[in-house]
Amino acid sequence: MEEIKEESKEAVKEDVKEEKTVVRVEDIQVMVADPSHEKYVDTILETISEAAKVRGTGIAKRTHEYLATKMREAKAVIALHGDEFAGFSYIETWGNKQYVTTSGLIVHPKFRGLHLAKRIKDMTFTLARIRWPKAKIFSLTSGAAVMQMNSQLGYKPVTFADLTDDEAFWRGCEGCVNVDVLHRTGRKYCICTGMLFDPTEHLPAKIPDEVLERIREIDSNKE
Repeated sequence: MEEIKEESKEAVKEDVKEEKTVVRVEDIQVMVADPSHEKYVDTILETISEAAKVRGTGIAKRTHEYLATKMREAKAVIALHGDEFAGFSYIETWGNKQYVTTSGLIVHPKFRGLHLAKRIKDMTFTLARIRWPKAKIFSLTSGAAVMQMNSQLGYKPVTFADLTDDEAFWRGCEGCVNVDVLHRTGRKYCICTGMLFDPTEHLPAKIPDEVLERIREIDSNKE
């Protein structure tokens, strides 16, 4: 009887192997989201929530309408395998668009291990740089993989004082399970690491602030 049971187990394993679809990286499309992708929002929110539970870390909660609006405003990136959801991230602007964040980076468990997160991150970063070329791009993350991707793009670890002082951004942390740490430290640090990409640091030469001010005056007089 034991031998029959073992054979049955092996047969089931073989069936599972046959049913498992091999995903090819080239079959996954990464694109700027639009209104037609709103049908994926609930799946995205569920995937983000489940990932946070598995990691045991906090995450700022977002509503269906919030992510749908990002899609309508071309401030989100989605990855699809055919019609199946594979990954997502979105962009937020703060402090009169002087600061930008790429947030909510998530890859569905079925599509992990394919370097999809890097493709999504590269797309959101490029989109942010094109739309707000002078803005500082920052990230708050507790994930080692995201920190590595940020570093490759030119982000540097910074204190929270170097990030936006826009209260609307910090209110987004209220839905995180670790928000008490942020409160206890007077918003000086938390579980997440602050990282910043400053576009002025990636220019081949430094122009003095007084010259930049003069240029702004010249440009404003032309308007």
